[in-house]
Amino acid sequence: MNKLQRWQKYSVGALGLVLAAWVGTATAAQWVNPDLLVTPDTVKKNINKADWVVVDCRDLKDYAKGHIPGAISLGKRCKKALRDSTARVFRDTAKYEKFFGKVGIGNDTHVVFYHGDMETLTDATVGFWVMEYLGHDKVHVLNGGLDAWRKAGNRLDNKPVKKSPATFKAKVVSNRFSTTDEVLKIAAGEAQGTQLVDTRTVKEHVGKDIRAIRGGHVPNTTANISHVDTLSMKKNPKTGKMEPVAYLDPDTSAKAYAGLDKNKRVVAHCQTGTRSTLTYLQMRLLGFKEPANWDESWRVYGSQLDYPVEGGQWYNFAGLNKKIKSLEKKVTTLEKNHK
Repeated sequence: MNKLQRWQKYSVGALGLVLAAWVGTATAAQWVNPDLLVTPDTVKKNINKADWVVVDCRDLKDYAKGHIPGAISLGKRCKKALRDSTARVFRDTAKYEKFFGKVGIGNDTHVVFYHGDMETLTDATVGFWVMEYLGHDKVHVLNGGLDAWRKAGNRLDNKPVKKSPATFKAKVVSNRFSTTDEVLKIAAGEAQGTQLVDTRTVKEHVGKDIRAIRGGHVPNTTANISHVDTLSMKKNPKTGKMEPVAYLDPDTSAKAYAGLDKNKRVVAHCQTGTRSTLTYLQMRLLGFKEPANWDESWRVYGSQLDYPVEGGQWYNFAGLNKKIKSLEKKVTTLEKNHK
Protein backbone atom coordinates (compact mmCIF):
# COMPACT_ATOMS: atom_id res chain seq x y z
CA MET A 1 0.00 0.00 0.00
CA ASN A 2 1.52 3.32 -1.11
CA LYS A 3 1.27 6.66 0.73
CA LEU A 4 -1.73 7.83 -1.32
CA GLN A 5 -3.68 4.66 -0.58
CA ARG A 6 -2.85 4.86 3.13
CA TRP A 7 -3.95 8.52 3.21
CA GLN A 8 -7.23 7.67 1.42
CA LYS A 9 -7.92 4.80 3.84
CA TYR A 10 -7.22 7.06 6.82
CA SER A 11 -9.35 9.87 5.41
CA VAL A 12 -12.32 7.59 4.75
CA GLY A 13 -12.03 6.06 8.21
CA ALA A 14 -11.75 9.44 9.91
CA LEU A 15 -14.71 10.77 7.93
CA GLY A 16 -16.72 7.72 8.98
CA LEU A 17 -15.97 8.39 12.64
CA VAL A 18 -16.92 12.05 12.28
CA LEU A 19 -20.20 11.15 10.55
CA ALA A 20 -20.98 8.50 13.16
CA ALA A 21 -20.34 10.97 15.96
CA TRP A 22 -22.47 13.61 14.23
CA VAL A 23 -25.37 11.21 13.66
CA GLY A 24 -25.18 10.05 17.28
CA THR A 25 -25.27 13.64 18.47
CA ALA A 26 -28.10 14.53 16.13
CA THR A 27 -30.34 11.64 17.21
CA ALA A 28 -29.67 11.74 20.95
CA ALA A 29 -32.08 14.42 22.14
CA GLN A 30 -31.68 16.06 25.51
CA TRP A 31 -34.02 18.13 27.65
CA VAL A 32 -33.34 21.87 27.46
CA ASN A 33 -34.93 22.34 30.90
CA PRO A 34 -34.15 19.03 32.68
CA ASP A 35 -34.73 20.50 36.16
CA LEU A 36 -38.48 20.37 35.53
CA LEU A 37 -38.25 16.61 36.07
CA VAL A 38 -36.84 15.06 39.22
CA THR A 39 -35.62 11.57 40.08
CA PRO A 40 -36.54 9.40 43.09
CA ASP A 41 -33.10 10.20 44.52
CA THR A 42 -33.79 13.95 44.37
CA VAL A 43 -37.15 13.45 46.08
CA LYS A 44 -35.61 11.27 48.79
CA LYS A 45 -32.91 13.84 49.54
CA ASN A 46 -35.29 16.79 49.79
CA ILE A 47 -38.74 15.58 50.86
CA ASN A 48 -38.16 16.31 54.55
CA LYS A 49 -36.92 19.85 53.95
CA ALA A 50 -39.22 22.69 54.98
CA ASP A 51 -39.14 24.26 51.50
CA TRP A 52 -40.11 21.07 49.62
CA VAL A 53 -43.64 19.65 49.23
CA VAL A 54 -44.30 16.43 47.33
CA VAL A 55 -47.88 15.96 46.10
CA ASP A 56 -49.49 12.58 45.41
CA CYS A 57 -51.87 13.26 42.51
CA ARG A 58 -53.92 10.08 42.89
CA ASP A 59 -57.28 9.62 44.55
CA LEU A 60 -57.31 9.87 48.34
CA LYS A 61 -58.15 6.19 48.76
CA ASP A 62 -55.04 5.21 46.77
CA TYR A 63 -52.92 7.65 48.76
CA ALA A 64 -54.19 6.04 51.99
CA LYS A 65 -53.12 2.57 50.83
CA GLY A 66 -49.52 3.65 50.30
CA HIS A 67 -47.65 6.77 49.22
CA ILE A 68 -44.14 8.22 49.17
CA PRO A 69 -43.22 8.90 52.82
CA GLY A 70 -43.70 12.61 53.49
CA ALA A 71 -45.97 13.23 50.48
CA ILE A 72 -49.29 15.01 50.88
CA SER A 73 -52.66 14.46 49.20
CA LEU A 74 -54.91 17.25 47.91
CA GLY A 75 -57.94 15.19 48.93
CA LYS A 76 -58.83 14.35 45.32
CA ARG A 77 -57.02 13.56 42.10
CA CYS A 78 -55.08 16.66 41.10
CA LYS A 79 -57.09 17.32 37.97
CA LYS A 80 -60.22 17.57 40.14
CA ALA A 81 -58.74 19.33 43.15
CA LEU A 82 -57.15 22.09 41.07
CA ARG A 83 -60.02 22.83 38.67
CA ASP A 84 -63.75 23.40 38.85
CA SER A 85 -66.46 20.85 38.03
CA THR A 86 -66.22 21.65 34.30
CA ALA A 87 -62.49 20.78 34.32
CA ARG A 88 -61.39 24.41 33.97
CA VAL A 89 -58.98 26.37 36.12
CA PHE A 90 -60.39 28.71 38.74
CA ARG A 91 -60.49 32.18 37.21
CA ASP A 92 -60.34 33.68 40.70
CA THR A 93 -56.67 33.16 41.58
CA ALA A 94 -57.43 33.95 45.22
CA LYS A 95 -58.87 30.43 45.46
CA TYR A 96 -55.48 29.01 44.51
CA GLU A 97 -53.67 31.28 46.91
CA LYS A 98 -55.84 30.10 49.78
CA PHE A 99 -55.73 26.44 48.71
CA PHE A 100 -51.97 26.16 48.21
CA GLY A 101 -51.22 28.15 51.33
CA LYS A 102 -53.43 25.82 53.36
CA VAL A 103 -51.56 22.67 52.23
CA GLY A 104 -48.17 24.22 52.98
CA ILE A 105 -47.09 25.53 49.58
CA GLY A 106 -45.55 29.00 49.55
CA ASN A 107 -43.81 31.03 46.86
CA ASP A 108 -40.41 29.68 47.90
CA THR A 109 -41.53 26.05 48.04
CA HIS A 110 -40.25 23.42 45.63
CA VAL A 111 -43.33 21.44 44.59
CA VAL A 112 -43.10 17.93 43.12
CA PHE A 113 -46.18 16.29 41.60
CA TYR A 114 -46.23 12.54 41.04
CA HIS A 115 -48.59 10.04 39.45
CA GLY A 116 -49.35 6.38 40.00
CA ASP A 117 -49.66 5.06 36.44
CA MET A 118 -50.73 6.06 32.91
CA GLU A 119 -54.21 6.92 34.15
CA THR A 120 -52.97 9.55 36.60
CA LEU A 121 -49.95 10.80 34.60
CA THR A 122 -51.94 13.77 33.35
CA ASP A 123 -53.08 14.54 36.90
CA ALA A 124 -49.44 15.32 37.69
CA THR A 125 -49.08 17.42 34.54
CA VAL A 126 -52.28 19.33 35.33
CA GLY A 127 -50.70 20.26 38.67
CA PHE A 128 -47.50 21.29 36.89
CA TRP A 129 -49.29 23.48 34.34
CA VAL A 130 -51.59 25.13 36.88
CA MET A 131 -48.64 26.16 39.06
CA GLU A 132 -46.66 27.44 36.07
CA TYR A 133 -49.70 29.40 34.93
CA LEU A 134 -49.79 30.92 38.42
CA GLY A 135 -46.16 31.96 38.01
CA HIS A 136 -44.57 29.44 40.37
CA ASP A 137 -41.00 28.82 39.20
CA LYS A 138 -40.16 25.89 41.51
CA VAL A 139 -42.49 23.18 40.24
CA HIS A 140 -41.40 19.71 39.11
CA VAL A 141 -42.75 16.29 38.14
CA LEU A 142 -41.29 13.00 39.37
CA ASN A 143 -40.41 11.19 36.15
CA GLY A 144 -41.96 7.74 36.25
CA GLY A 145 -43.98 8.60 39.34
CA LEU A 146 -44.65 5.92 41.91
CA ASP A 147 -43.32 3.21 39.61
CA ALA A 148 -39.91 4.90 39.48
CA TRP A 149 -39.93 5.36 43.26
CA ARG A 150 -40.57 1.65 43.84
CA LYS A 151 -38.06 0.48 41.25
CA ALA A 152 -35.41 2.59 43.00
CA GLY A 153 -35.91 0.35 46.03
CA ASN A 154 -37.85 2.83 48.13
CA ARG A 155 -40.66 1.97 50.51
CA LEU A 156 -44.19 3.38 50.81
CA ASP A 157 -46.02 4.71 53.86
CA ASN A 158 -49.73 4.87 54.73
CA LYS A 159 -49.54 7.64 57.31
CA PRO A 160 -51.28 10.86 56.20
CA VAL A 161 -49.06 13.93 56.05
CA LYS A 162 -50.07 17.50 56.82
CA LYS A 163 -47.78 20.49 56.27
CA SER A 164 -47.75 23.77 58.15
CA PRO A 165 -49.67 26.57 56.37
CA ALA A 166 -47.68 28.91 54.12
CA THR A 167 -48.27 32.08 52.12
CA PHE A 168 -48.78 31.74 48.38
CA LYS A 169 -49.30 34.68 46.05
CA ALA A 170 -50.09 34.11 42.38
CA LYS A 171 -48.11 35.90 39.67
CA VAL A 172 -50.13 34.80 36.65
CA VAL A 173 -48.20 34.20 33.42
CA SER A 174 -51.01 34.85 30.95
CA ASN A 175 -49.27 33.51 27.84
CA ARG A 176 -49.30 29.99 29.32
CA PHE A 177 -53.09 30.06 29.15
CA SER A 178 -54.99 30.01 25.86
CA THR A 179 -58.62 31.01 25.39
CA THR A 180 -61.32 29.98 22.94
CA ASP A 181 -61.19 33.53 21.54
CA GLU A 182 -57.54 32.97 20.60
CA VAL A 183 -58.41 29.65 18.96
CA LEU A 184 -61.21 31.26 16.97
CA LYS A 185 -58.62 33.65 15.54
CA ILE A 186 -56.47 30.65 14.58
CA ALA A 187 -59.50 29.03 12.93
CA ALA A 188 -60.11 32.23 10.95
CA GLY A 189 -56.49 32.42 9.82
CA GLU A 190 -55.86 35.56 11.88
CA ALA A 191 -53.04 34.14 14.01
CA GLN A 192 -50.42 33.11 11.48
CA GLY A 193 -47.59 32.91 14.00
CA THR A 194 -49.39 30.49 16.34
CA GLN A 195 -49.30 26.70 16.03
CA LEU A 196 -52.34 24.73 17.22
CA VAL A 197 -51.74 21.12 18.30
CA ASP A 198 -54.62 18.69 18.81
CA THR A 199 -53.46 16.08 21.34
CA ARG A 200 -56.60 13.94 21.06
CA THR A 201 -56.73 10.60 19.28
CA VAL A 202 -56.98 10.40 15.50
CA LYS A 203 -60.60 9.25 15.77
CA GLU A 204 -61.48 12.29 17.89
CA HIS A 205 -59.62 14.58 15.50
CA VAL A 206 -61.42 13.35 12.36
CA GLY A 207 -64.84 13.27 14.03
CA LYS A 208 -65.40 9.52 14.45
CA ASP A 209 -65.14 9.66 18.24
CA ILE A 210 -67.53 12.45 19.27
CA ARG A 211 -67.39 13.72 22.86
CA ALA A 212 -69.24 17.00 22.45
CA ILE A 213 -72.28 18.04 20.40
CA ARG A 214 -70.00 18.11 17.36
CA GLY A 215 -66.96 16.09 16.37
CA GLY A 216 -64.03 17.09 14.19
CA HIS A 217 -61.28 19.64 14.66
CA VAL A 218 -60.47 23.34 14.54
CA PRO A 219 -59.66 24.72 11.05
CA ASN A 220 -55.97 25.58 10.57
CA THR A 221 -54.88 23.03 13.18
CA THR A 222 -51.12 22.62 12.71
CA ALA A 223 -50.86 18.99 13.80
CA ASN A 224 -52.73 16.14 15.45
CA ILE A 225 -50.25 14.55 17.88
CA SER A 226 -51.98 12.24 20.32
CA HIS A 227 -50.45 12.48 23.79
CA VAL A 228 -50.01 8.69 23.77
CA ASP A 229 -47.76 8.93 20.69
CA THR A 230 -45.32 11.16 22.59
CA LEU A 231 -44.47 8.42 25.09
CA SER A 232 -42.19 5.40 24.80
CA MET A 233 -43.83 2.03 24.24
CA LYS A 234 -43.23 -1.21 26.13
CA LYS A 235 -44.69 -4.68 25.72
CA ASN A 236 -47.21 -5.62 28.37
CA PRO A 237 -46.20 -9.14 29.51
CA LYS A 238 -49.84 -9.96 30.32
CA THR A 239 -51.41 -8.91 27.02
CA GLY A 240 -48.38 -9.12 24.73
CA LYS A 241 -49.34 -5.71 23.31
CA MET A 242 -47.16 -2.62 23.07
CA GLU A 243 -48.41 0.03 25.48
CA PRO A 244 -47.22 3.54 26.45
CA VAL A 245 -45.28 3.95 29.68
CA ALA A 246 -45.70 6.85 32.10
CA TYR A 247 -42.10 8.05 31.80
CA LEU A 248 -40.96 11.06 29.78
CA ASP A 249 -38.14 10.45 27.31
CA PRO A 250 -36.39 13.27 25.39
CA ASP A 251 -35.85 11.24 22.21
CA THR A 252 -39.47 10.14 21.92
CA SER A 253 -40.82 13.60 22.74
CA ALA A 254 -38.43 15.36 20.36
CA LYS A 255 -39.43 13.06 17.47
CA ALA A 256 -43.13 13.60 18.17
CA TYR A 257 -42.83 17.39 17.96
CA ALA A 258 -40.10 17.55 15.31
CA GLY A 259 -42.43 19.23 12.81
CA LEU A 260 -43.13 22.23 15.05
CA ASP A 261 -41.22 25.48 15.34
CA LYS A 262 -39.88 25.89 18.90
CA ASN A 263 -39.56 29.64 18.44
CA LYS A 264 -43.24 30.19 17.71
CA ARG A 265 -46.20 30.11 20.09
CA VAL A 266 -47.79 26.65 20.43
CA VAL A 267 -51.30 26.14 21.78
CA ALA A 268 -52.12 22.57 22.79
CA HIS A 269 -55.60 21.19 23.42
CA CYS A 270 -57.56 17.98 23.90
CA GLN A 271 -61.12 17.35 25.10
CA THR A 272 -60.89 19.06 28.49
CA GLY A 273 -57.40 20.58 28.56
CA THR A 274 -56.08 17.63 30.59
CA ARG A 275 -54.08 15.47 28.17
CA SER A 276 -52.68 18.65 26.62
CA THR A 277 -50.99 19.58 29.91
CA LEU A 278 -48.64 16.67 29.21
CA THR A 279 -47.84 18.32 25.89
CA TYR A 280 -47.22 21.59 27.72
CA LEU A 281 -44.72 19.94 30.09
CA GLN A 282 -42.91 18.16 27.25
CA MET A 283 -42.60 21.40 25.31
CA ARG A 284 -41.23 23.19 28.35
CA LEU A 285 -38.70 20.40 28.75
CA LEU A 286 -37.73 20.63 25.07
CA GLY A 287 -37.24 24.39 25.24
CA PHE A 288 -40.25 25.63 23.26
CA LYS A 289 -40.34 29.40 23.59
CA GLU A 290 -44.05 29.91 24.28
CA PRO A 291 -46.18 26.82 24.89
CA ALA A 292 -49.73 27.24 26.19
CA ASN A 293 -52.66 25.07 27.20
CA TRP A 294 -56.13 25.79 25.81
CA ASP A 295 -58.11 25.41 29.00
CA GLU A 296 -61.63 25.07 27.56
CA SER A 297 -60.54 22.79 24.69
CA TRP A 298 -62.97 20.76 22.56
CA ARG A 299 -65.57 20.30 25.32
CA VAL A 300 -66.49 23.97 24.88
CA TYR A 301 -65.57 24.51 21.23
CA GLY A 302 -67.35 21.40 19.95
CA SER A 303 -70.53 22.32 21.81
CA GLN A 304 -70.95 25.67 20.03
CA LEU A 305 -73.10 25.39 16.91
CA ASP A 306 -71.66 28.45 15.16
CA TYR A 307 -67.93 27.73 15.57
CA PRO A 308 -66.12 26.61 12.38
CA VAL A 309 -65.28 22.89 12.34
CA GLU A 310 -63.46 20.64 9.87
CA GLY A 311 -64.42 16.99 9.54
CA GLY A 312 -67.54 17.91 11.46
CA GLN A 313 -69.99 15.27 12.60
CA TRP A 314 -73.02 15.73 14.83
CA TYR A 315 -73.49 13.65 17.93
CA ASN A 316 -76.11 10.94 17.32
CA PHE A 317 -78.55 11.75 20.12
CA ALA A 318 -81.31 9.69 18.49
CA GLY A 319 -79.06 6.65 18.46
CA LEU A 320 -78.08 7.24 22.08
CA ASN A 321 -81.71 7.58 23.17
CA LYS A 322 -82.52 4.32 21.39
CA LYS A 323 -79.74 2.53 23.24
CA ILE A 324 -80.88 3.99 26.57
CA LYS A 325 -84.46 2.79 26.00
CA SER A 326 -83.18 -0.68 25.08
CA LEU A 327 -81.05 -0.76 28.22
CA GLU A 328 -84.00 0.38 30.36
CA LYS A 329 -86.10 -2.50 29.00
CA LYS A 330 -83.36 -5.00 29.85
CA VAL A 331 -83.06 -3.61 33.38
CA THR A 332 -86.83 -3.81 33.84
CA THR A 333 -86.83 -7.43 32.64
CA LEU A 334 -84.01 -8.37 35.01
CA GLU A 335 -85.80 -6.72 37.94
CA LYS A 336 -88.99 -8.69 37.19
CA ASN A 337 -87.08 -11.97 36.95
CA HIS A 338 -85.47 -11.40 40.36
CA LYS A 339 -88.74 -10.72 42.18
